[in-house]
Amino acid sequence: MEAKLGKVFESITNFFTGADQIPWCDRDIVAGCEQEVREAEKGPSDEFKNECIMRLSWALVHSRQTEDVHRGIAMLESSLGSTTSPLKLREKLYLLAVGYYRSGDYSRSRELVEDCLKIEPEWRQAQSLKKAIEDRIKKDGVIGIGIAATAVGLVAGGIAAAFARRN
Repeated sequence: MEAKLGKVFESITNFFTGADQIPWCDRDIVAGCEQEVREAEKGPSDEFKNECIMRLSWALVHSRQTEDVHRGIAMLESSLGSTTSPLKLREKLYLLAVGYYRSGDYSRSRELVEDCLKIEPEWRQAQSLKKAIEDRIKKDGVIGIGIAATAVGLVAGGIAAAFARRN
């Protein structure tokens, strides 16, 4: 019984706090990845440089800084057209979906994660992100309905008060 109550309480808490399972990335990790890319650009290996750029993209879209997230989205979108491997395409689509989720564009994020799941339907990370997106959309809808209902109530109350004063 306690376990069920704990899950209900956790669910309610997550609803109001917007908790998700997507990790955050600190600024020092982003800086380390940027340094790694600068060093890799001096080397002869394009494959290593691309791996470093993917790590930087991951760090940027998981950052708490909005400008980092937007930069990560731009990097991933610019590299998407040259991606030939389905595995790398899946990874880039997922990271783009995370970036759009972090930036609040839930509909674009959902489109991208669904594209990811077309490539690999059983990928748990993408399934988890899709659930987080859908939960966030539901939460925003409930909050929007609450705001609209409050506004309607205030207007109706104002009209009723105006009529009461008239009479």
